[in-house]
Amino acid sequence: MQKLKIKKGDTVQVTKGEDRGKKGKVLKVFILGNRAIIEGINLVKKHKRRTQQDQQAGVVSVETPVHLANLMLVCKRCNRPVRAGVMVLKDGSKSRFCRVCKEVL
Repeated sequence: MQKLKIKKGDTVQVTKGEDRGKKGKVLKVFILGNRAIIEGINLVKKHKRRTQQDQQAGVVSVETPVHLANLMLVCKRCNRPVRAGVMVLKDGSKSRFCRVCKEVL
C-alpha cells in the first residue's frame, strides 16, 4: 500500500478542476481510492429526505472526494502550495517538511 503525504487535518489547495485555487481543510482521506474530502470544495447538491423529527428536508450541498493528484499541501510559513518531502529525524522517526523553506509540516 502506498504512503500518502496528505493527512486528515492538513490545509490543501486545489490545483486542477472547477475549484482551482481554493484552499480547505482535509476532513477524510480514502487510501484505496487516492481521494480526499476537503471542507467546502467540490460541492454537489443532494436531495435529502426527512428521516428524523428534527431534521431538515430539501436540497443540501455535500462535499465529494477529490483525487490526491489535484491537491497540494499549503505550508503555514510560506502560505502557498508546496511539495512535501520526508526526512528522518535523529530519533528514527519520520516527519514531513516543506521543500521550499524546510519547515516541518
